[in-house]
Amino acid sequence: MAYVLFFSLLLVLIAVGFPIAYSLCLSSAFFILVHLDLPMTLIAQHMFAAVDSFAFLAIPFFMLAGAFMSSGGVTKRLVSFAYSLVGSFKGGLAQVVAVSGMFFAAISGSSAAVTAAIGAIMIDAMVEKGYDREFSAGAVAAGGMVGIIIPPSITMVVYGVLAGVSIGDMFLGGFGPGILMGVSMCAVSYFVSKKHGWGGEGRFSLGNVWKSFKESFWALLTPVIIIGGIYGGIFTPTEAACVAAVYGLFIGFFVYKELKVKELPSIISKAVVSTTVIMFIIAAANVFGWILTNAEIPQKIGRFFIDISKNKYVFLFYINVMLLILGTMVNPSAAIVIITPILLPSAIQFGIDPVFFGVLMVTNLAIGNITPPVGLDLFVVSSITKISIDRVFRAMLPFLYILIVDLLIVTYVEDIIMFLPRALSR
Repeated sequence: MAYVLFFSLLLVLIAVGFPIAYSLCLSSAFFILVHLDLPMTLIAQHMFAAVDSFAFLAIPFFMLAGAFMSSGGVTKRLVSFAYSLVGSFKGGLAQVVAVSGMFFAAISGSSAAVTAAIGAIMIDAMVEKGYDREFSAGAVAAGGMVGIIIPPSITMVVYGVLAGVSIGDMFLGGFGPGILMGVSMCAVSYFVSKKHGWGGEGRFSLGNVWKSFKESFWALLTPVIIIGGIYGGIFTPTEAACVAAVYGLFIGFFVYKELKVKELPSIISKAVVSTTVIMFIIAAANVFGWILTNAEIPQKIGRFFIDISKNKYVFLFYINVMLLILGTMVNPSAAIVIITPILLPSAIQFGIDPVFFGVLMVTNLAIGNITPPVGLDLFVVSSITKISIDRVFRAMLPFLYILIVDLLIVTYVEDIIMFLPRALSR
């Protein structure tokens, strides 16, 4: 009965709009106080233990790296490079959104940051060229969701620490799904634009591609430094995040020369706030996870899945459905912290690689960033365009359909995720 009250209180708090971290803390405090009759200091101890990790230092530094590069002129150069590649095709500007989203995801780690950066440049540009404003908003929202799939990814860092798997392998595993989804969104943009008569801009030119590549080279070098440094044994993922932040600061000040000293306090403040939100969620979820472990919930769920099916592919289908629903209601990092201790033991029992399972979970939850009621990317685009969430969502539906198809492909063609981690681990 106590566990029923515990879960009921948590769901009620979330339903009435309490932040997920507060909901976890309050429901956990209620259970510890009423059912376990233990001192409340236990909560503080578990919260501190959750974030007392060297690996989690990667989160604020990846936040800083993305912020420095966004403010330092990197975004417009990446957009320019994407434009030179696909801008001349039918629906070129919409395809530029998808391609530049992939590029910026490789230096950011946050889908909201990718959406905001690309949206600030591309939405008005698309409208000026005759694109429907709602479609433009939908394309930007969809294009930003790869921000937590293509490395570096803050959500993957969280999973890697919790699951005890290589963050470098997680990063490598994200390239396949991220690129597949980016290319699929280009295809959707092409066919929708063809239907509405939205053409390309100018002619494709290798000279323009080379020129824009040279201008964006220093930005495109970021993922090479991060992944190459980790797999070359030069630095750990946390140290890679520090290097990325310093590198972003360097190219913003000395290469592109668009980052200003007066902007630093604001940039650092935003990174601190974003990091605090994520770390608070992680800390609160650790208390929640401790209660679940005491109740043997992960083991019971594992037995439930094994009882309903002995087939790992059926299990993965159920997990996809569950995560797609959960992703519509909970922030991806929060969802990872809550459900990893519950679902990962079951996945391992089915013989599923923890790296594959982690990337699949992140891919699922990334789709949640573009689905109501909590789709963060939708809120970002809505705030930029002043278009209501429901209208942005309707315009984004063609992208959502193809992303769900991509998710199924990634689920059942394991090598899309595992090819690079396995190839580079040999």
